[in-house]
Amino acid sequence: MASWLCAMLHCFGSYILADLLLGEPLIDYFSNNSSVLLASAVWYLIFFCPLDLFYKCVCFLPVKLIFVAMKEVVRVRKIAVGIHHAHHHYHHGWFVMIATGWVKGSGVALMSNFEQLLRGVWKPETNEILHMSFPTKASLYGAILFTLQQTRWLPVSKASLIFIFTMFMVSCKVFLTATHSHSSPFDVLEGYICPVLFGTSWGGDHHHDNHGGSHGGGGPGSPHSALPAKSKEELSEGSRKKKTKKAD
Repeated sequence: MASWLCAMLHCFGSYILADLLLGEPLIDYFSNNSSVLLASAVWYLIFFCPLDLFYKCVCFLPVKLIFVAMKEVVRVRKIAVGIHHAHHHYHHGWFVMIATGWVKGSGVALMSNFEQLLRGVWKPETNEILHMSFPTKASLYGAILFTLQQTRWLPVSKASLIFIFTMFMVSCKVFLTATHSHSSPFDVLEGYICPVLFGTSWGGDHHHDNHGGSHGGGGPGSPHSALPAKSKEELSEGSRKKKTKKAD
């Protein structure tokens, strides 16, 4: 049962989060019997097909690339639909539209910690918000673009924006999957922008968290106050040993 529930979360997680944000019934999408039956059939074939034939076929790289491309097409469509749906409820709620479009595009990844709890696993360090993958980042940026287009701040037709963003997502994701790469096309851009806006590179907070213990004991004016103070005898002894080594 836990396996099936996790599979349903992977299939409908984005709809559940969007309904939660907009105050609609969370199980509303499960009324679509054909979608639930199709997802259940795929779940059964993945886990219980003899000799894992279905899983092996799906993992075959040419077939996998086709499914990856189809998934990105659906992702962009879900972002656009989510923005339109939120705009219907909140005409001037930019942040509501962005949040709804974001969870529509990456709801599965954002619910990963809850899905882990269903499997009896708890890994808070894998929080998608703390370490966003390329689809999550792209969904956020796409939600911002579609929100600007929906509110008439971006002078582009919705059809053109959907086509351009779909081609970008399909090209990037297919390339990353084919090369088995976990990098993000946004890394280069973020490397230039983040130092200007935040004074550090993307992920700099993580760097400070790792080294925060070495600076945490001192005040603003004394960054090295946490280091243990050395006596004059210890300093003299260290200097003497260095001189001895150089002489040798």
